[in-house]
Amino acid sequence: MITDMELWGEIRRRVLTGEISQRAARTEYDIHWDTLQKILTYSEPPGYRLTKPRPSKLAPFLPIIHEILQSDRNVHRKQRHTGKRIFERLRDEHGYSGGITIVQEAIRDWKAQSREVFLPLRHPPGEAQVDFGFADVWLDGTLTKVALFVMTLPYSDAIFIQAFPRECTESFLEGHKRAFEFLDGVPQRISYDNSKIAVASLVGNRERKVTTEFLRLKSHFLFDDHFCLVRRPNEKGHVERLLDYARSNFLVPVPRVASLEALNQQLVQCCRHDLQRQLRGQTSPKHSLLAEEQRQFLRPLPQQMFEACRLGQAHADSLSLVRFDTNSYSVPTKYAHRQITIVATIAEVRLVFEETLIARHQRDWGREQTRFNPIHYLSLLEWKPGGFDHARPLEDWDLPVCLGILRRRLEAELQSAGTREFIKVLRLLERHPLPTLKRAVEHALAIDATRASAIRLILEYQQESPLTLFSLEGRPHLKLVQVAQTDVSAYQSLLIGG
Repeated sequence: MITDMELWGEIRRRVLTGEISQRAARTEYDIHWDTLQKILTYSEPPGYRLTKPRPSKLAPFLPIIHEILQSDRNVHRKQRHTGKRIFERLRDEHGYSGGITIVQEAIRDWKAQSREVFLPLRHPPGEAQVDFGFADVWLDGTLTKVALFVMTLPYSDAIFIQAFPRECTESFLEGHKRAFEFLDGVPQRISYDNSKIAVASLVGNRERKVTTEFLRLKSHFLFDDHFCLVRRPNEKGHVERLLDYARSNFLVPVPRVASLEALNQQLVQCCRHDLQRQLRGQTSPKHSLLAEEQRQFLRPLPQQMFEACRLGQAHADSLSLVRFDTNSYSVPTKYAHRQITIVATIAEVRLVFEETLIARHQRDWGREQTRFNPIHYLSLLEWKPGGFDHARPLEDWDLPVCLGILRRRLEAELQSAGTREFIKVLRLLERHPLPTLKRAVEHALAIDATRASAIRLILEYQQESPLTLFSLEGRPHLKLVQVAQTDVSAYQSLLIGG
């Protein structure tokens, strides 16, 4: 069979143009009559054509292969059959005598036919999608896994991404708040998966009972929600694609930052820079499409500020500690054994008793950690001064040098009562900041007035506002007021009994 296209074309040209006859072509090129007819019929070699299906040794075993592959969907992916293992089972258990290659081809065909096909979706302006992902960053020298909150607007392809210590309610709420501020508006509808942060329980295919925190978010920003079907993330495929894009372009190489705040500032700049891109098939860059959405389809931001926080309740234990998110935070000892309201944000944990703020701590994102405020335990130590040097809340308290000098003087003067007197001085920190107390103690040491009562007076004196002279500038009517000089001789009669 001739497959050389140049020779094929030469024979066709010479015979069909009448240069030579068909008999002469057969003799000159030494080809069969049937081959010549094919050359004259087809403008190029048609290739080998199977006239009837070739019998396959694998055909009787295809149902077995399909059954194995179908059952594999219900087991862990690392325990699924490979092509080699299916071949071995067919050979050993069912008497298959063919090769492994045709088995692997049958597996590929079945998987290709079984893959789901998705419908391209239309994305109207004013709609958003939200998702969480994860990435590694070098955070203050330590390789740390962080959660990535992502919101996208499919119509304009705008993306907003922020990194948080963990995927939790506070991150979810704070991410929305920052995204709305970045977009300068609120989408009309936002699509989500079925995360427990937002969904308390499923009711049918589409209905959801959402969490209290999510209801508070919706009530403040007035957007509508849409939840994907379970295990159908393709309904928000836009945000998943852009999350992969952002991770590959904004976080490669792995960033080295001192804090998440610094990383998030970088990510905001990356999002702004990404708005300059123009997508395939679009007539204008992304920032122009976003401006169109902002003008016509995004709701304005509410005037009232939204606090992205999670509320909780817990009892303070006998150590004046309140447990939240596996960590413990101290409160003043007088609130031990009381019911405490917890207000947790990304940055801090506030502890409230009967609408009164009693403690504030920096949020700890570790596990099973304890955060003490030494001032919370001073009132207890005043009654138990013997525990001052062994109190755990005070072990890492870095006090100014002048306070150490004051303690030594008080203990030298008052012996055992000196420690209690020193604690009374420290209790002034309940109402005054440490730098202010430091200045007062330095002054007290200079004038040798070391008692707590004296230092309290010094503090009050230092915080008094100095008297200022009343100026008559700009008040010409006051210049006309005449005040007569007082005659004090009238009081002299009181001294002589007059």
